[in-house]
Amino acid sequence: MTAFDPDEALHRLTSRLKMRHLMLLLSIEQQGSLTRVAEKMATSQPAVTNALAELENTFGVPLFARSVRGMRPTALGQVVLNRARALVHDLGQLVQEMDAVASGHAAHLRIGAIPFVSGQMLSEALGRTLPRGRRITATIHEGLGPALLAQLRDHTLDIVVGWAAPSADLENVAVEVLYRQQPRLIASRRLAARLGRERPAWTRLADLDWILGTPGSPIREQVNEIFLRAGLAPPAPAVQTDSSKLIGELIVATDRAVSILPADIAEELVRISGAAIVPYTLDWTLPPISLFTRADGLRREADALFADALREIYTRGPRG
Repeated sequence: MTAFDPDEALHRLTSRLKMRHLMLLLSIEQQGSLTRVAEKMATSQPAVTNALAELENTFGVPLFARSVRGMRPTALGQVVLNRARALVHDLGQLVQEMDAVASGHAAHLRIGAIPFVSGQMLSEALGRTLPRGRRITATIHEGLGPALLAQLRDHTLDIVVGWAAPSADLENVAVEVLYRQQPRLIASRRLAARLGRERPAWTRLADLDWILGTPGSPIREQVNEIFLRAGLAPPAPAVQTDSSKLIGELIVATDRAVSILPADIAEELVRISGAAIVPYTLDWTLPPISLFTRADGLRREADALFADALREIYTRGPRG
C-alpha cells in the first residue's frame, strides 16, 4: 500500500475537490451500489465508476471496498464520509444563516433537546440571545440523547441540551453540566389528592397504570430501580412514550394513571394539561441536564450567547 502523504493530499483536495464530489460519495454510501447511484443520478454506471476512480485518485486512497454485498467504505473512506456529511450540513447552515441575516436577524441556531428539557427555559434562553442587539432565528429538534449527539457530531445541530448519561458517546463532544433535575410523581388531580393523603406504598402504586419512557431511558431505568429496591417487580407500562406532552394528556384522561417526570417538566404539565404533583419525596435524582457542543466546532457569537443564557437561567435554578 502506498504511504499516505498529507501535504500532497491537501494540495490535491484544495485544487480539485468540489461539493458535488462529496454528494457523490454520500450517495454511494447510501445506495451501496454504483448501479443504483447511476439510476438515481440518471447517468450511466461507467460514468459513476470513472467519477469514483477520479475521486479516489484525488484523495490518494481507496474510499470504498467492493464485494458481492455491495460497496462498503474503507476505514479512511469512513473518515472522508464523516467529514463530507459535516461539510454538507455546514452548507445547509450557511444557507439558513444567510436567510436569517437577509431577514434582519443575526444568525440561525440549530438546537437539539430531549423531550424532558423545559420548553419555557429554552424559550427564555432564545429570547435572551441577542448578538449585537439583533434577534436570532432557530430550529429546535426534539429527540433522544444518542441520536441528538450523532447529529451534533455530523454538524446537523449546533448545540444539544440533554441528559449526561454514563453511556453517552462523547467522542469529539464537550460537556457542561447545567443542573440536576429532581423527580416528581404526577397523576390526575383526583388521584393525586387521594395518594397525597397516604404514605408512599409502592405495592399499591404498582397496581396503577404507569406511563413510562421507552426501555433504556433514564427515567424508565430509575422507576425500575425504585421498585426493585422495594423488593417488587417493576410495573409493566400501560403506555410507553418519550413525549412529555403525551404523558400529560394520558395522565389527565384517567384517575388510574401515574408517571414520574423531572420537576420542571411536571410543573409545566400542571400548568398546561391540568395534571397534579403527588407530594412524595423521592430519594434519587436523574442524570444532570447538560450542554453539549462540538469539541472542535466553530464558535459563533450566537452560539456563545445562547449557551450563556442557558447557564444564567439554570444557575438561577429550575423551580422544583
